[in-house]
Amino acid sequence: MTDIDQPRTSHESLEPDDLAGRLTEVFALVGPLYRRVQRKVELNAPIEGLSVGVRAVLDLLRENGPMTVPQMGRAQALSRQFVQRMVNDAAAGELVESIPNPAHQRSPLIRLTEAGRAAIAAVTARERALLRQVGGDLTDAEVTACLRVLRRMLDLFDDVDVN
Repeated sequence: MTDIDQPRTSHESLEPDDLAGRLTEVFALVGPLYRRVQRKVELNAPIEGLSVGVRAVLDLLRENGPMTVPQMGRAQALSRQFVQRMVNDAAAGELVESIPNPAHQRSPLIRLTEAGRAAIAAVTARERALLRQVGGDLTDAEVTACLRVLRRMLDLFDDVDVN
């Protein structure tokens, strides 16, 4: 067992220096994990014909409904130009379509098509099947704590401008 796997019994808040050290451990794991998952999705993409970027757009629209490109860029902390390219790729595959935006004429809403819904459902189902293979005795409380830590870290960088 590594130090990371060792359960810590203290429920007291960490001092800032200790917290910074522990959060550095989180970053050290999240980066490689993110890159590996991205690569796995890219390797499996030919099944649905989705790049990681297009998949991110489809996920966002599935979760939130129709959105503008600028809204998607802000939600994903990605540049508007990159999101627009991904939307264009998705539209070329007839996975999304542009519809009028009653709130802003020059920024149409992008929504999933039936083909887009089917594609993202297939990718999600395949990922869930893969993630079922995660071994160990992880508890709901541990996953909840992990999500809490990651959200706190994400909140710290809310002000980072990607455009």
